[in-house]
Order: sequence, then structure tokens, then C-alpha cells
Amino acid sequence: MVYLHVPFCRSFCTYCDFYSEIACRGRDAQLFEAYTDAVCAEASRRRDEIEATRDLDTLYIGGGTPSVLPLPLLRQMAAHILTGGVPPELVEFTIEVNPEDIVERGPEYIRGLLGLGVNRVSMGVQSLDDGILHWMNRRHDAAHARQAFRILRGAGVDNVSVDLIFGLSQLSLQTLDATVSEILEWRPEHISAYQLSIEEGSALGEMVRHGRYIEAPQEQCAAQYALLCERLRAAGYVHYEISNWALPGREAVHNSAYWARHPYVGLGPGAHSFDGTTRSWNNSILPPQQAATAPGNRATLGIVRGGTASEAQRWGRAQRDVSGGSWPLRGGYETLSAAEAREEEIFLGLRTARGIPEGLCDPEKAAAALADGRLVRTGDRLRIPEDRWFVSDDILTDLI
Repeated sequence: MVYLHVPFCRSFCTYCDFYSEIACRGRDAQLFEAYTDAVCAEASRRRDEIEATRDLDTLYIGGGTPSVLPLPLLRQMAAHILTGGVPPELVEFTIEVNPEDIVERGPEYIRGLLGLGVNRVSMGVQSLDDGILHWMNRRHDAAHARQAFRILRGAGVDNVSVDLIFGLSQLSLQTLDATVSEILEWRPEHISAYQLSIEEGSALGEMVRHGRYIEAPQEQCAAQYALLCERLRAAGYVHYEISNWALPGREAVHNSAYWARHPYVGLGPGAHSFDGTTRSWNNSILPPQQAATAPGNRATLGIVRGGTASEAQRWGRAQRDVSGGSWPLRGGYETLSAAEAREEEIFLGLRTARGIPEGLCDPEKAAAALADGRLVRTGDRLRIPEDRWFVSDDILTDLI
């Protein structure tokens, strides 16, 4: 199982601090090509690691915005990572896209993605309210989101995941309900809904520091989360992880493997890897000749317990270690002790509807949580009930 980080965006969203660089098609063709060559070189050097994760054969291309890349470069990287050709044996091959790229490039681009072996597309819609989208600094409007979804379906994509964001102070229940109602009419196979968070390296973090944005109160966020749970349950979606819903049988295989602590390889600047005992992360910088001054993000899809080095340290290490137009493979690593691995298994497992084996938790703490309804027992497993998921962080703090 492999995650590939594409660190390019045409603009930065207000809330985002994932590592990325501003880049545009045409103007930055050489940058895209240099990145592609570096990914292929990294995949070659890490071939043994990639092969060792083949017990669950998935590829997830995320970002950033992977859909800014030309199709031939995506084809080159996918073929190199997967050791040649279109591999029908892949359980799941997901790529993240933005609506404006799909509208601009049209059905032919989507058919090209399917030709690479892509069988799942995750699209960042976030909202169908144009005012909200403008505040988020998204490049698409609601009309483009609708058009993009029609293009995906028309081109033959039968597994689409749609991302939404809730928990904005200016987002009313009525506006959220209208967005959810329309998304349910589209009937995507998967829906992810994330509460807006204030990240230190984001434009939103700067707005909060200067008093230009006030966070939504928890009561407002809780009401919006409850609306999502209720509407999606009534529409037949399975709430299988705190932020994720799917039609039966359409749960994300790749992401579910993270929560089950399967080993994975992260390729590209800013990506994280896990071999079963040790987590490591790549430096969040491009080759020196294209490096930007923006601070790198410390997380992609992986789970990170510790922090990365400072930007200055990363840059210094890159100057010393980069060769062949690539970035250093390891910005840092952390080997988990048995106790830390157990805590992580509890933390990740209790984010899911499947929960964890009962024996993982301290018996006294588990008994107290069962008594007051913070946990429920299903067979020999414990889980947090859906009506307590919104306060799961507090529950996890008490259990770990």
C-alpha cells in the first residue's frame, strides 16, 4: 500500500496547512517533470519497502492537488510505482481531484485516469454555497462542482468520494442541510465530512491570531455533525469512521488500512511511512532549485506522533544530502514502544465503528466507560457509540 503526495496547488485554501507549492500547468511544466523524475527515483530506491506492503495492494495519490498534473506524468509515476503496466490486481487506486480541473480538462482526462487503473476518485467539494466557497478561497463554485460530478459519472467513474467541511462559524444549519440534500441527490459512493480546524501554518490560523475570524462554538459544530449523521444514516450510508460514510461495501480500503495500522509507504515530499513499528517522514521540500520558502506540512494521510524538524533544519539537511534531483528520503523517524503502539491501536481503532478488542483497554477504565455509555460492547469488541463520536477526543484521553 502506497501513498503518493503531490505537493502542488493552483492556490492555497484558507484552512489548509498541508505541504504544497503554488504551481500552474504550462508555466511550471519543468517543475512537474523534475518532481516526477524524483518520485520515480524514490520509488526505485524503496522498491523493497513497496513490495513488503503488497499484502494490501492500494495506491492513493493525494495532495496538494494531483489533478493539476498532466496525464502523461501521472502515468509515468503510476507505472513506475507499480512496476509497469496497468495492474488489475490493485484492490483500490484513488486519486484526489478538484472540480475546476475536471471541468477544464473534461471527460477525456477522466477516461485517461481510468486507463491508468484509477478505480476511485475523491473530489474536494467542501460546500455548495458560493459564499462559503469564496471564503475558503476555493477555485470552483457550486455550479462547477455539479458539472464536475456529472463529468465523472459520464466518463464511467463508479466510485466517487465527496469531501465536505462543517464547523464554520458562518455556516448555518440550513445552509449545511441544503448542501447535504443536493449531495445525496448525486448519490456518491462515499462522503467524508471534516470539522474545520485551525492549523497554525494556514491563512485561517493567521486570521484567528489577528481577530479576523472567531471559531464556531462547540454547540454549533455538534449540531452540524448531528445533522450529517442523521441525514446520511437515513439515506442508507454506513458511518464507519468518525468523519467517513459510505454506501454498504464502498468503504475506503486504503484509509481503513491506516486505522488498522497496516504498513504503508509514503512517497514524495511531506509524505509519511509506517513499517509496523517505525513511522518516518520525508522532508517537506522540493529539490533545492525549486524549493519555496513556505513552511512544510507535518502530516499527509499518515498518523504522526512526533513533530518534524524545523524548516531551517530541513533545508540544511537537503542542501547536504540531495543528489540526483531528489529530496532526502527521511526527514525524521520515530520507533514506537509496545505501550505507544497499544495506545495508537486504541486511538485509531476507536475512531471506527468496528472498535477494538476489549482486552486492549485498562479493565477499570473500560468498565467505567461502559457504565456511563461512553463505550458499548459488541461481542468481544468495544466501540464508541455514534452519538458520542463528536466528543471522542475526551473519551480517548480518559482511556489512554
